[in-house]
Amino acid sequence: MKLNLTKPKKLQQRDTIGIIAPSAGSANIFPHRIENAVKSLNRLGYKVKFATHSLERNGYVSSEPEKRTDDIHEMFTDDDISAIICTIGGDHSNQILKYLNFELIKNNPKIFIGFSDISVLHYALMKKSNLQTFYGPCLMTQFGEYPDILPYTLEYFNKAIASSDPIGDIISSKEWTAEILDWTIKKDLERPRKLIQSDGHEWLKQGSASGSIFGGCVPSINHLAGTEYWIDPTNDIFFIDIPDGHEFGKGLPIDALDSYFADLDNMEIFEKITGLIIGRPYNYSLDEYNELKKIILYYTRKHNYPILLNANIGHCDPIITLPLGADTTMDSKQNKFSVDESNVI
Repeated sequence: MKLNLTKPKKLQQRDTIGIIAPSAGSANIFPHRIENAVKSLNRLGYKVKFATHSLERNGYVSSEPEKRTDDIHEMFTDDDISAIICTIGGDHSNQILKYLNFELIKNNPKIFIGFSDISVLHYALMKKSNLQTFYGPCLMTQFGEYPDILPYTLEYFNKAIASSDPIGDIISSKEWTAEILDWTIKKDLERPRKLIQSDGHEWLKQGSASGSIFGGCVPSINHLAGTEYWIDPTNDIFFIDIPDGHEFGKGLPIDALDSYFADLDNMEIFEKITGLIIGRPYNYSLDEYNELKKIILYYTRKHNYPILLNANIGHCDPIITLPLGADTTMDSKQNKFSVDESNVI
């Protein structure tokens, strides 16, 4: 479904980045991650401004839905703000959808970035405000990395929003990590996380495809099934980001993932799309990874479009910044995954 999305202005040196917390209240719990991230953005030449309620915590969320909504409106209407980055994901962005003034956002287009549960807001802003948004790094997770944001993440962040040229070919990172250094006792300040060698992109099914790219994190995008915010991916490329589970340091359980795939199957997503991209799953063992492939093959068994695994999308670092709705190409023969459209002006 090709949307007529408004492209925001590109990010430039000395611009101000606005910070919101539309879901989890983790910024209040781990202030050192916020401090690291601000220093990182300052080193890159950007100023930082926090929305009024972005550092609050109300149980497992940052603040009441109305206050989180006010923060979004505040950042979009603030003339000093050029881009908006979310502190972190969570599971409750869906609480604020009914409060959003989509016309206000439409009239004040800006770069909007985040991943995981922020998928919910990406869909809503694209569908209701016609805004080009970006599935990419959050403040605490990527910009709060010690001692600095990973170079690959920064490279694709700059390609996506600091340049008016298309991103072009997306090359797999040479290394990756899902190591956990406990934030609660600041183990993440003692050393950088260990990176391990990447096997690169893996093609589960061969072929080529092109189209707009949509998708996001399961179960977050599944929240939108049957709602006015859902975007129909017919004749488009679809991506799935597989998050962590509720057990510390573990990925989303395979049985839960199977259930979420069944949701998508019931919506006939796998029948409608022309290509499928799966982000590198969070901390899966070899056995879990093999089970993942069986699940994918089962739900796509009637289709011959290309399927790419281990893309640098979402919950394993480093990650790309992916313009949602952008013209995208997949070609297994060339080992090609590319974004072919400029997404900022």
